[in-house]
Amino acid sequence: MKSFKLIQLLAITAVLLAGCKEETSQQEADAQEPGGLKTIFKDDFYIGAAISATQIEEADAKAAALLPKEFNSITPENVMKWMYIHPGRDSFDFALPDKFVALGEKHGMNIIAHALLWHSQLAPWVEQVKDAKEMEAVLTNHINTIVGRYKGRVHGWDVVNEALNEDGTLRETPFLKTMGEAYLEKVFKLAAAADPAAELYYNDYNIEQPAKRAGCIAMIKKLQAAGVKIDGVGIQGHWSIAGLPYEDIEKSIQEYAALGLKVHFTELDMTVLPNPWDLKGAEVSQNFPGSPFMNPYPDSFPVARQEEQAVAYQRLFELFLKHRDHIERVTFWGMNDGHSWLNGWPIKDRTNYPLLFDRNFEPKPAYRSVMELKKKAKP
Repeated sequence: MKSFKLIQLLAITAVLLAGCKEETSQQEADAQEPGGLKTIFKDDFYIGAAISATQIEEADAKAAALLPKEFNSITPENVMKWMYIHPGRDSFDFALPDKFVALGEKHGMNIIAHALLWHSQLAPWVEQVKDAKEMEAVLTNHINTIVGRYKGRVHGWDVVNEALNEDGTLRETPFLKTMGEAYLEKVFKLAAAADPAAELYYNDYNIEQPAKRAGCIAMIKKLQAAGVKIDGVGIQGHWSIAGLPYEDIEKSIQEYAALGLKVHFTELDMTVLPNPWDLKGAEVSQNFPGSPFMNPYPDSFPVARQEEQAVAYQRLFELFLKHRDHIERVTFWGMNDGHSWLNGWPIKDRTNYPLLFDRNFEPKPAYRSVMELKKKAKP
């Protein structure tokens, strides 16, 4: 009997020791794993993702699990653009925008609405408006209805998107044609009145480049002089590992911050593919013919190129951290490589690898390099 009890005691002890060892191993693993991007940069800036309709509806289990782990800010990739949310003069479609806002609220996220006014992806009927007073009435209805619906629930709005040419002059849009540059002041004032608590942003690509940056600064100064509320500027950040404009990016952060603006990097991705004629920016109307040269990695992303991308992302985030006092948010334009718009622009049907997560939602070397940057920075 004593032998049996001794065996029993030894067995229980072994189980307890195994449990302690397992718990210790788990604690060690937890200590090594700092959490997702949102956790490691929580004292610096929001980490955001632009999400598609599929991801808004949580139809993809991997995306649904990754989103709240890694990101604390969301932007709708398409569902709040004019052609989808206001397709008819007297009709609005809030089905997916409602789900988008509810998803952000469920996870306690910073919710950014994109975009109230953009010349692209307009509903066709808007381009038929030729009269200034009629256009003003259209804009008033559009903004009051949409911003009013989400009053108090959305943290910020991309009020105007891509209103500038590359030389910094105003782009010729249906709004400029009918109302002149007064449309800019009008839409910001309408948005501020519809939700006084929401932050309001101007968003554009290449506004870190000198000429376009100068035009952007001049435009914002004019709005500020007119008493317009504008809280921040969104630098889209569609760049290439072939040559990031680090000096221009840094100067832009400093110059926009000097205007009293919060700086956001709103559509960050980093193409690894060649672009026609060293094309920069994100003009969606541009498209070019493809070739094997222009699509060099159709089946896999070479390790050497992955490491090159990792270094580029780390250098970029070093710059962001240097200026963390002025940067409120860094949002990636997509959650993983497979969902990136760069698979179809500026050449259709290519295989690109511009983000931190691969097509299976697994972290890439670029992800680890960005995370390692913060680990090294800890005292």
